[in-house]
Amino acid sequence: MSINEINRDGWDQRVLEKDNWSLPFSSERIEQARRGEWSVLLTSTKPVPREWFGDLTGKNVLGLASGGGQQGPIFAAAGARVTTFDASSKQLAQDHLVAERDSLELKTVQGYMHDLGCFGDHSFDLIFHPVSNCYAPEILPVWREAFRVLKPGGRLLAGFMAPATYIFDPLAEERGEILVRYPLPYSDTESLSPTDLDAVKSEFHTLEFSHSLEEQIGGQLRAGFHLIDMYEDSEPKRPVARYFPDMMATLALKPS
Repeated sequence: MSINEINRDGWDQRVLEKDNWSLPFSSERIEQARRGEWSVLLTSTKPVPREWFGDLTGKNVLGLASGGGQQGPIFAAAGARVTTFDASSKQLAQDHLVAERDSLELKTVQGYMHDLGCFGDHSFDLIFHPVSNCYAPEILPVWREAFRVLKPGGRLLAGFMAPATYIFDPLAEERGEILVRYPLPYSDTESLSPTDLDAVKSEFHTLEFSHSLEEQIGGQLRAGFHLIDMYEDSEPKRPVARYFPDMMATLALKPS
């Protein structure tokens, strides 16, 4: 089974286990978004600044690796024409659930984030890409595809893991311990012993890969984007969050 297939099936399992990123938003929250009162997350806790979005009314928005019944339905309720793209059929089903429950127009497409071949050039005004490229071994193809399908002047909002977060033993963190163990670049498939790899698969169901800032921010620049703004955030449940922010978010524009 390929890495993409493992992570696809892993997120299907996380939905069944009610992962925080797979819990559909309530009808009350959707109704608030219809009134213009809404916020969404690219990272764990910090709401994305509303000025990063501009006016969403009538805009074509792509939720890239963004299923789960959360961001896509909010954008649809705010007046956007939304397509949610995700590898996990069960994550996409959560978007369907909210759309049907609350009478939203929302399209879902299943696929892998590095291949947006089902979309034509210049298809979207905005791409919303929450923390998820840690599941992709290579991310420059993700940035290149995002650039291609965005219209000139379009916006890419992306969240990603800070590279240093991967020097710590993930299984030790689950026990509340902080143990520096791995050099960068990190890969579940290459850095872990067979025993630890089996344990990670059992605990998280998915495989992760570190990506340097050169790949994350430099990759966006090399794909053609102009970086406009950024912020840092932390996952409060992680022990390392007491010492440094383990996530980042960026706003980038495709030049007109």
